[in-house]
Amino acid sequence: MRIMKPPPFSSSSSSVFRKARLSPYLFTLLAFILFVAVLYGEDLMCIFGQQLQLSPNSDPLVIRTGKKREKLPFAIGKSEEGCDIFSGRWVWDESNRPLYEESECPYIQPQLTCQEHGRPDKDYQKWRWQPHGCDLPSFNATLMLETLRGKRMMFVGDSLNRGQYVSMICLLHSLIPEDAKSMETFDSDSRTVFTAKEYNATIEFYWAPFLLESNSDNAVIHRISERLVRKGSITKHGKHWKGVDVLVFNTYLWWMTGLKFKILQGSFDDEVKNIVDVPTTEAYRMAMKSMLRWVRRNMNPKKTRVFFTSMSPSHGKSVEWGGESGGNCYNQTTPIEDPNYWGSDSRKNIMEVIGDVFGKSKVPITFLNITQLSSYRKDAHTAIYKKQWNPLTPEQLANPVSYADCVHWCLPGLQDTWNELLYAKLFYP
Repeated sequence: MRIMKPPPFSSSSSSVFRKARLSPYLFTLLAFILFVAVLYGEDLMCIFGQQLQLSPNSDPLVIRTGKKREKLPFAIGKSEEGCDIFSGRWVWDESNRPLYEESECPYIQPQLTCQEHGRPDKDYQKWRWQPHGCDLPSFNATLMLETLRGKRMMFVGDSLNRGQYVSMICLLHSLIPEDAKSMETFDSDSRTVFTAKEYNATIEFYWAPFLLESNSDNAVIHRISERLVRKGSITKHGKHWKGVDVLVFNTYLWWMTGLKFKILQGSFDDEVKNIVDVPTTEAYRMAMKSMLRWVRRNMNPKKTRVFFTSMSPSHGKSVEWGGESGGNCYNQTTPIEDPNYWGSDSRKNIMEVIGDVFGKSKVPITFLNITQLSSYRKDAHTAIYKKQWNPLTPEQLANPVSYADCVHWCLPGLQDTWNELLYAKLFYP
């Protein structure tokens, strides 16, 4: 830092001081105080005045520890004043999209390779998110890899978070030589680890669709007709998250089974299980509080960053955006243009829970609000263009709408934008 010295006093100033018979020691003290005030004025203002507030709608560049302001880990700048990167519109950008080709990323699961499975158009790959009044920083894969040198990044959640995880690998892997990268699974396939060997860095995914312990924790076989979550059980999975430097959570889809949800009070090993039905919103609130409590106890805000990705919307009823009755995302090739479109009310209820819980918390966690911008993208789902794990019936083949997947997203596509937003919040909060 360049230190500015106080300007020399003029002869007239000196005469004034002589007339006032100012002690040279007092003069030195006043000059020192002036110097400190100029150099450290902003920090003094923080110490004596400002307070840090963290909520889903704020992401300051600094954190407060006692009376000291410190820069958020990994931040290299800050976003433009008044810029909400989650509020904007989709613009056609054929020259800069996609950020990679499907055929160039061997890590994409067959459930997400839409071109390989016959999707006839590529339009869904050509849309770029444009915030109102500002721009997203360009994704710099070299900067991301250098930042992760000697560190761990982990995505924790369900298959939608796994899609974002794979997207991140696709954005980075081309910079790494073939013999210097690997992909492995551990813990009965619950944890997938991509290693960039020259960087001593890992990007990982951990399967925990509820974050808490549940009867759906098997990463391969988890289609359970009656889902059950154990109260207060986040440490079951949380022990695998310790030591991570950048942690990205999500949980939403698996909770959406109706107005009520079954909660286990006790252990899965109990012979007689104590199971209670609670409103789904309250069950979700319980999970959010458990997550924040775990973060507070296990993540060092001076060295780590924690993100929470909001709900990923589905497009199962075309009447919601003014389409024909009985339709869904199948055969949709353009985004929804209505800026006020939101979707089902259940999303609003969950969003209110998130806002309430996060708003009352002082845990330093960054909220990635991808819900609204993703709600416009009825065209970006995998629909029927994915690997089908079970043979399709003649009835299904005759009616593609009946088996279209309107939950997951093609790659490359929308989830690359989620990672651009993550990148922006990581480096420019």
